[in-house]
Parts: sequence; structure tokens; C-alpha cells
Amino acid sequence: MEMMPLKPERKAQLETYAKEHGQSPADALDDLLAAQLEAEQREYDETVQGALRGYEDVKAGRTSSAEDVFAWLRTKHGL
Repeated sequence: MEMMPLKPERKAQLETYAKEHGQSPADALDDLLAAQLEAEQREYDETVQGALRGYEDVKAGRTSSAEDVFAWLRTKHGL
């Protein structure tokens, strides 16, 4: 097993978290890291899909002028 250095305060946090969740520090770290990586992948996928939808909207002519958008924002925010 390859060891990675942890800052003392991070190690203490991990040990506390692991104890509170009935896990070994290694298992807790693995679970936390897996959850974070999965969340970041979901966020990335959602961002890419949003950009693709926007691109398709532009290609299909579903756009608004900047003037219309700013007017809508002024009305929405009472400016």
C-alpha cells in the first residue's frame, strides 16, 4: 500500500470522522474520496450537457438579444 502524507490536522479530522462513523481511517478516507470524485464527475457531466444544450439552442436559433435579456433582468430585479 502506498502511503501519502497527511497534514496533522487533516489526519486528526479523518480519525475523528472515522471513529464517529465506526470505520477505520483508511475505509473512511476511501469512502469520502469516492463520494467526492463521484460528485465532481456528476457536476462535470451536468456542465457538459448544459453547454451542449446551449449550443444546440444557438444552432436552432433559440436565442434572445442582449437588449432583451438586460431588460428582463432589470424588470426581474426592479432596476
